[in-house]
Amino acid sequence: QVQLVESGGGLVQPGGSLRLSCAASGSISGIAIMGWYRQAPGKQRDMVASITVGGRSDYVDSVKGRFTISRDNARVYLQMNSLEPEDTAVYYCRAGLYGTYYWGQGTQVTVSS
Repeated sequence: QVQLVESGGGLVQPGGSLRLSCAASGSISGIAIMGWYRQAPGKQRDMVASITVGGRSDYVDSVKGRFTISRDNARVYLQMNSLEPEDTAVYYCRAGLYGTYYWGQGTQVTVSS
C-alpha cells in the first residue's frame, strides 16, 4: 500500500508559477513510476508528466518547456512555469507499484487574472 498527499496548489495569474509536491508513504521502495495527472471540470483525467525510478521523464505536449517533473526519494515535484488559464484543473499524484496504481486526493490549481 502507498499513500500519497499532494500540496502546493492555489490561485495564480497567467504567466505565473507554482510548485506541486507529492509525498509518498507506505511501501515506497517498490514504486517504479510516479506522475502527475490533471482533471478539468467536465473533462477526463489526463497525464501531465511522469518519471520512472531510473529518472526517465515524459510530458504531455501542451506542457513541454513549461513544466518540469522531479523526484527525490519519497517525493515527486511538478514545477509549473508560464501557467495558462488552460492549466486550471485538479492535479493528482499517481504512483505505480507492482502493476497497481495509487492516487492522491488532488490539489486545485487555478490560473486566472
